Amino acid sequence: MFADRSNWNLSPNALTEALERCRAAGKRILDLTVSNPTECGFVYDEKEILAALSQKASLTYEPDPRGLLSARRAVANYYRDFGAQIPVDDIFLTTSTSEAYSFVFRILCNPGDELLIPEPSYPLFDFLAEIQDVKLVRYPLVYDHGWQIDFHGLERAITSRSRGVIVVHPNNPTGQFCKRAEIAKLSELCSSQGLALIADEVFLDFGLMGEKPATFASNSPTLTFTLSGISKICGLPQMKLAWIALSGSQALKQQAASRLEVISDTYLSLGAPTQWALPQWLETGLMFQNQALERIKSNLAELDRQLGEQHVCSRLIVEGGWCAILRVPSGSTDEELGIQLLEWEGVLVHPGHFYGLPQRGFLVVSLLATAEVFTEAIRKLLALVIT
Repeated sequence: MFADRSNWNLSPNALTEALERCRAAGKRILDLTVSNPTECGFVYDEKEILAALSQKASLTYEPDPRGLLSARRAVANYYRDFGAQIPVDDIFLTTSTSEAYSFVFRILCNPGDELLIPEPSYPLFDFLAEIQDVKLVRYPLVYDHGWQIDFHGLERAITSRSRGVIVVHPNNPTGQFCKRAEIAKLSELCSSQGLALIADEVFLDFGLMGEKPATFASNSPTLTFTLSGISKICGLPQMKLAWIALSGSQALKQQAASRLEVISDTYLSLGAPTQWALPQWLETGLMFQNQALERIKSNLAELDRQLGEQHVCSRLIVEGGWCAILRVPSGSTDEELGIQLLEWEGVLVHPGHFYGLPQRGFLVVSLLATAEVFTEAIRKLLALVIT
């Protein structure tokens, strides 16, 4: 009765089962996997956010497959701060970046076609691809005093069924931004191979190195789909608004836009109130970004302080985003260590292999936790790992 594509293994993994046991027992959990900003104690301008949803224009239905013009203008203004000039007709609004991915996958790939994704990377890609009957092929990121694309590995991964390359900028969980030279080389490679470039920039505003990062949104050498949204920019995942920005040659943009328009017009999934609210939300988003960056930098400094008091564990360089990767002794698998941390110390972390890191030697921790929780959790983590 059901399609093979939906025949997922839904059995909980060992860490999830351990977490359920701890919660059932009433155990206090220090959560270093938290990624929902609305549960992290940040202060929001509630009056402004809610007032933006009360506009009278929301009572009128004006369907536009690209999204309301005022909202697309707000997105274009957002990119001007990054030095990119995006025509409003090259912007398509969606309810989420996941939906944006599904639209892009649909116009690029026939069943069984391939998209190249970085490894390490976020595990949600597997489900997004399977739902669209797309095959994912990994290309490596390598760590050598910082993360970088292994272009030799990327070129070897390209086949006759390859349709595009996904890049996450900055990557989750590595926190690596593509440097301008990498962007140019990646664009040249995609152009020469006839591949589209799909750039996920949801964490673009959370750089930690001082210099404002480049955006793929004005990329011209090859057809590029740049994805982002207010889930991270404004810390409002519950409001469900994201977008696709097209760039590249005019001919390819027109072909992509005509196809995206049909898909978007078929669903028209985005509501009017959030679209009318977007300009105001993007203006108030800086309040969240400043708090989040202050929290991330403070927790990163605390992590470095505690790491500096021992010589067993270390962290990898992170340039942006909301998490950090710890290098730990590899005497047991990362999942076994994660379960020990949870059951013995009440500390919840992500094993590195969840993101495609080796199964031994790496843990991923969120930098969004409150200072009190983060400080205590890292202290307990290091105490267990060192002993």
